[in-house]
Amino acid sequence: METKKQIEKIRSQYDEHTETDFDKLQKLDKEVKRPASIFAYVFGIIGALILGTGMSIVMGTNATEFLFIVGIAVGIIGIAMVSFNYMIYRAMLKSRRKKYASAIIELSDKILNN
Repeated sequence: METKKQIEKIRSQYDEHTETDFDKLQKLDKEVKRPASIFAYVFGIIGALILGTGMSIVMGTNATEFLFIVGIAVGIIGIAMVSFNYMIYRAMLKSRRKKYASAIIELSDKILNN
């Protein structure tokens, strides 16, 4: 019995796969979410690095008063980036959902009515 499942699994890797409506729906859903997620990760990482740079400047052992102020300014920029990251992500996602809503709803209705 176990051998038959393994054979079917191996065989399925070599069968020609035709794209179904469900596959198209999943692809559209990913197309909506992926750009917003990639932006959020990249922007968040950059913001965290800028925040960390500002902290490093401030906590430097030989920090002068000028470097201290520069470090605080850089840190505030990083904090702002990290703080607004989620709001930007949500706005991008909302915009992309609005753009693809009709196609996704049409395709999901087609799948549900079959």
